[in-house]
Amino acid sequence: MTDLVIRETAPEQVPLELLLLADPNESKVRAYLPGCRCFIAVQNEQVLGACAVTRPVHGVAELMSIAVCARQQRSGVGSRLLRAVIDAVRDSGARALEVGTGSFGYQLAFYQRQGFRVTAIDRDFFVRHYPQPIHEEGIQLRDMLRLTLEFAEQA
Repeated sequence: MTDLVIRETAPEQVPLELLLLADPNESKVRAYLPGCRCFIAVQNEQVLGACAVTRPVHGVAELMSIAVCARQQRSGVGSRLLRAVIDAVRDSGARALEVGTGSFGYQLAFYQRQGFRVTAIDRDFFVRHYPQPIHEEGIQLRDMLRLTLEFAEQA
């Protein structure tokens, strides 16, 4: 992954099919995408990963979606992309970055490895907000965990 480049890009340049890997509700993705800062992970002119994050409100930004193409998952692309996004959000002056994810599975561990901590549970979120059931590892997702990464105060 030495030639992997992470760069910010316009929302309309982000491959929608990538973001739909993380959030299958296309109308939701299309609704939030224009107001987001977007980042892509590119290698050999191919977009391998994409991320959308809100601009900070009251010092807190929200990671709306992050996804890596299927053949590159669990190869470090997502971790490098997330670290770059964390740095960009911190550099923008935000005090924290939040994300909502399922209550189990590799996504939860992915965020926790980067220092995110569980701060809330939204019971039945995935049942209320998605027309079709979402399954991970053969189990229906019901509850969404809210995780927060607090940035240390700069001296």
